[in-house]
Amino acid sequence: MNSKLRWWALLAVSLATFMTTLDNNIVNVALPTIQRDLGLTISGLEWVVSGYILMFAGLMLVGGRLADVYGRRRVFLVGLTVFTVASLLAGLSPNAAVLIASRALQGLGAALLTPAGLAILPAAFPDEKERNAAIGIWGGVTALSLALGPFTGGLISDRWHWGWIFLLNVPLGVITYALAAAVVRDTSDDRARRRLDLAGLATSAVALFGTTYALIEGERRGWTSPLILGMLALAAVAAAAFVATEARSTDPMIELSLFRARVFTGGTLATGLWAFGVFGVYFFSALYLQNVLGFSPTKAGAAFVPMALVTAAVAAVSASLVGRLGMHRVVAGGLGLMAIAILGVASVSQHGSIANLMPWMVVYGVGAGLLVPLTSAVLGALPAARAGVASGVLNVSREVFGLLGVTVLGAIVSARQTAKARTGFEPVQAFLSGYRFALLIAVAIIAIGVPLSLYTLRTRRAEVAAVPAAAEAVPDDGVAAPAQAAA
Repeated sequence: MNSKLRWWALLAVSLATFMTTLDNNIVNVALPTIQRDLGLTISGLEWVVSGYILMFAGLMLVGGRLADVYGRRRVFLVGLTVFTVASLLAGLSPNAAVLIASRALQGLGAALLTPAGLAILPAAFPDEKERNAAIGIWGGVTALSLALGPFTGGLISDRWHWGWIFLLNVPLGVITYALAAAVVRDTSDDRARRRLDLAGLATSAVALFGTTYALIEGERRGWTSPLILGMLALAAVAAAAFVATEARSTDPMIELSLFRARVFTGGTLATGLWAFGVFGVYFFSALYLQNVLGFSPTKAGAAFVPMALVTAAVAAVSASLVGRLGMHRVVAGGLGLMAIAILGVASVSQHGSIANLMPWMVVYGVGAGLLVPLTSAVLGALPAARAGVASGVLNVSREVFGLLGVTVLGAIVSARQTAKARTGFEPVQAFLSGYRFALLIAVAIIAIGVPLSLYTLRTRRAEVAAVPAAAEAVPDDGVAAPAQAAA
């Protein structure tokens, strides 16, 4: 078998991840244009963004389990098809209802293909060194898409019809489908195919839907409103039911004992802290660039591109640093650099400039890039047959903590801004005060990950040796020649 084809499989997975991550934030800067064109209400406008996130985060574990049961290749291709068709519908939407429904359908497709795609990589790259390099490239692509989202959305909305924000996914989706169909094949074993665990799927989906909805709508409706409290209560009950169901199941979706593994639990939490910082800082720094420095949406989006390029470059070489320094030191160092960089960003005044911000943004990019090997560590902590669910857990952590970054920091910014405005502060000064205070809170939260990583990600030699052994137990490398795949 031609080993070079596995790199084509990586390209297919990376392209799919690029599309789904890009669609997490590409639409934000185009919202005013969409509102004018389709006559959306504020609530409808919010659900153009939230409908995608709700389905994406709420069904991520379901997508991971389906990949383990029915095959990662099959679920990846189905998810890619759904996402591409939904992108076409969104780009051609004649009214608000069709656009919101299309965005939700995009989220469903993303929830299927994202965990399935990431689960393909450990099987496609059984060699630990190659696997870490592949996941480093995948992580770099993810970071790049986070930064290019606002920039691309602003550029398209300024120059063309807003529908092209979604239509650009169509040719990319078709190319990715053809490539994946040619080079990727299934690696799920018979044990994972015994049962679907419907109770686990249902309770996990309800718990994540409730949590995600509350995080999305909490600020607008009020955190103590009956609806938000009810959704949080529903999520708590569903989570308790999920734990009880999985504890009794003979073939659970997630073996709860795996959370006793320090690497799996610590890596998942560290990934969440990374997402908390990335999503929160991206969102509110974009507001700072526009509201305080007076940048246009396109220029504000472009300001994040150097940071993303640095993240992508560091991600590609971070695996070699892990081999020299250990996962725990590299991840702790990455989180520490992110915290220092946010502290530096918070020090920039109202009369600052992009030149004052850029050094700190570059440092932040270095720190974020150092956390990419975490993905390999978390996936390696689970048996190969559970790679889909492991990927789902990892992505759920990223999405939920990312939403927490936006909502928690947003609530802090709003409360501080309102309080300062009442004492006579000018609007820009009031925003800047809330923004800085929120960044300091973000520093404290991200800094928790430093001791957490040093403790949980420190592995003994026997534990390190067990990961490649588990990978070698996979019956094949997850890629096939085009003729084999077609057969």
